[in-house]
Amino acid sequence: MGTRGLNESHVVSTPSLDIAYDAAGPSDGPTAVLLHGFPYDARCYDQVASILARAGMRVVAPYLRGFGPTRYRNPDITRSGQQAALGQDLLDLLDALEVERAVVGGFDWGGRAACISAAVAPERVVGLVTVGGYNIQNIARSDEPQAPEAESAAWYTHYFLTERGRAGLELYTDELCGLLWRQWSPLWTGCDAAFAASAPSLRNPDFVATVIHSYQHRRRAAPGDPRYDDLEKILATMPAITVPTISLDALADGLGADDSRGDEPLFTGGFDRRELPGIGHSPPQEHPTAFAQAVLDVAASTA
Repeated sequence: MGTRGLNESHVVSTPSLDIAYDAAGPSDGPTAVLLHGFPYDARCYDQVASILARAGMRVVAPYLRGFGPTRYRNPDITRSGQQAALGQDLLDLLDALEVERAVVGGFDWGGRAACISAAVAPERVVGLVTVGGYNIQNIARSDEPQAPEAESAAWYTHYFLTERGRAGLELYTDELCGLLWRQWSPLWTGCDAAFAASAPSLRNPDFVATVIHSYQHRRRAAPGDPRYDDLEKILATMPAITVPTISLDALADGLGADDSRGDEPLFTGGFDRRELPGIGHSPPQEHPTAFAQAVLDVAASTA
């Protein structure tokens, strides 16, 4: 796997979490906060961080709630994986780090958190790097069926609606999540080795509860944490994103090739779509130079 690009490890406290994060680059450089998805971790950004640190940027890669060393601060806090919780966690992290403005970026759950922060707090966001365009969930339309091929690729989302699925994720964590990595990045020769490096982060004691809640909440099969009700109401309006954005479309994603062209009207601060042929679900690992260049470009666009 090479030298670890994120060569610092820290923990910072927010109202709900003790958020662990890895970092690299000069402490006084412009900040990029880069977020992983399910079922990945901060290791996704090692190579990206090396490139950005050499360019003088400060890179912060947090472990999302339910992953790695990140912990809920109180046993009474709902183990929620809903989208508003992820977005609020990112804003809380910026507060805790005393970062006024940052480039934010990510994919999957992390891309959703980045999109949410850019939509609801544009004054905190220099620019956005998103994979596959506008990732805020339209939960009101979550019951609308997709084409059978898409439903088949998303088999795990149906599985996680059941008690059998929860038990399966708990019993076969590595086997199930490793299978998803392989299915989602079918052309990535380094997939198995990369998964082995990230798998320990899936042994967080709240991983299963947070994941199951995430997939049940988005399908209206579980209630949200009331502390995020106001933010969920804002997200239900599908708010526009007003900061400069680069969308990376992964054309070999096993969940279906990204095509964010239809999302462009939701980005009113500038929208640059870049195709990544042969790249699957984790562009920062599969094409770190393209992801890092997108971060540098959105950072420069408002310099």
